[in-house]
Amino acid sequence: MFEINDSLRGRDFVSIYDFSVEEIKYILEAGSEIKKLQKAGITHHYLAGKTLGMIFQKASTRTRVAFEVGMYQLGGHALFLSPRDIQLGRGETIKDTALVLGRMLDGIMIRTFDHEEVVELAKWSAVPVINGLTDLLHPTQIIGDLMTIKEHKGELKGLKLAFVGDGNNVANSLLYGGARVGMDVVIASPSGFEPDKEVLARAQKDAGQTGAKLSVVQDSEEAVAGADVIYTDVWASMGQEDQAEEKEKQFLKYQVNPRLLSLAKPDAIVLHCLPAKRGKEITDEVMDGPQSVVFEEAENRLHAHKAIMAVTM
Repeated sequence: MFEINDSLRGRDFVSIYDFSVEEIKYILEAGSEIKKLQKAGITHHYLAGKTLGMIFQKASTRTRVAFEVGMYQLGGHALFLSPRDIQLGRGETIKDTALVLGRMLDGIMIRTFDHEEVVELAKWSAVPVINGLTDLLHPTQIIGDLMTIKEHKGELKGLKLAFVGDGNNVANSLLYGGARVGMDVVIASPSGFEPDKEVLARAQKDAGQTGAKLSVVQDSEEAVAGADVIYTDVWASMGQEDQAEEKEKQFLKYQVNPRLLSLAKPDAIVLHCLPAKRGKEITDEVMDGPQSVVFEEAENRLHAHKAIMAVTM
């Protein structure tokens, strides 16, 4: 069994920015070791008897399944809480919700729109709060991404990752993640769709510790040139469906297709956090091709989420 270090016990997992270089490395190691235990069929009930409340203000496939199955495999129990199920959806304050749930649960996962809701929940909760996604950040996704890249490339430090598309929550969290592990990150987005400026500034400052180079460009070909990893995501995130048609016009040059992939290193891998709009931000040839590790990446969400829960709860 992998020995869980209690140093992170009780910590919220709101942003990768909140964790040190060594702490992120430790969470990644925990994810890899927990994955090995699962694959070997070895019981690993690190959270036996514990409960996780899962608040979903946004719909989900991978996040819900990964946390719910992960909690079961860790020996605990997960409760799915939609806006229809709890008073938070009927006007109860986040503070009151946190004060109550923190007395009944051992951990809270929330997937919502406004990032400040997660910050507020963590402020008042007596138990760890895990950010399952906000419009600003998607930190649990990036732990799974970094695990996937490390499995295929051996190391993270010194690699070049090119993110092509909307400067969204995934792009923001990749900047934080790259800064922590020493991986160069280039974000290619159309003008007006760049990553959050405050996130970029914070990540740039932290990158000085690890030697990571972070940049934002408009030219997708410039971004992917010589890249070890190409990453893309939907152009219109959840809640932006009314912008989808207009965004498609502005993002035509940001499709990850065989031509764009050919500009990266010959052994480059392709990531997508899913769900994908096939034929839009990524073509079938790339997503189903030999360089795609998209579905391995999706599986690693399970192991990454288990690691986050095991070390914090």
